[in-house]
Amino acid sequence: MMRSGFQRVARLAHHRALLRTHLLPRLHQASAFGSSTDSLVARFCPEKTDLKDYALPNSSWCPDMLSLYQEFLEKTKSGGWIKIPSFKSNREHIQGLKLPLGLVTDSDKQDWRIFTRCILLEGQGYEYVIFFHPSEKKSVCLFQPGPYLEGPPGFAHGGSLAAMMDETFSKTAYLAGEGLFTLSLNIRFKNLIPVGSLAVLDIQVEKIEDQKLYMSCIAQSRDKQTVYAKSSGVFLQLQLEEEPPQQQ
Repeated sequence: MMRSGFQRVARLAHHRALLRTHLLPRLHQASAFGSSTDSLVARFCPEKTDLKDYALPNSSWCPDMLSLYQEFLEKTKSGGWIKIPSFKSNREHIQGLKLPLGLVTDSDKQDWRIFTRCILLEGQGYEYVIFFHPSEKKSVCLFQPGPYLEGPPGFAHGGSLAAMMDETFSKTAYLAGEGLFTLSLNIRFKNLIPVGSLAVLDIQVEKIEDQKLYMSCIAQSRDKQTVYAKSSGVFLQLQLEEEPPQQQ
């Protein structure tokens, strides 16, 4: 038992050393936050695409989710809020770009899927849509957990909410300031989310400094009478690299 514990500590220390060595280069301040929010949004949220957007209403959405979705959709018409499309893989969001510093793995797998889009049946897993406000650097995620995410009978597993928070953090971090990697995620659970009901996640970028984005989140019911969880996260700010042109 003690030996395995020491081994886990050693592996963790080795992993942190790798992060410092490979993921935390000292960039010039101009390049660390070089892309404008508009350019990031334009690349990440294409207006015309043949890719399937999974963040669209379907028959499984509860009335609260549908009505609040319509409310935020109306807000996008004034130019403040932007609906973020949700493709099955982040690869489809950042076409033409790649992770920096050679952080690319080779694989013969083709059906890449982001974790929160891995359950294909509508209404059974993660039903969600994210809206982003560029000038205020904040997001709202409408999240409806399905029965495949159950923890305690009738309620969503806490891990499913943690994953949803991390996913919303990551999308917000990238659009707000090229945040690419989760460095830390701290969650305080308050109440359980009933399966099939709506949880509203409010994400705010608190500050950007020293190549990191510091963010906060509160997950609550639509009427704000029930808080499900509060969390904070820190994301590494790092630019993606242009994909080299393919040889003919």
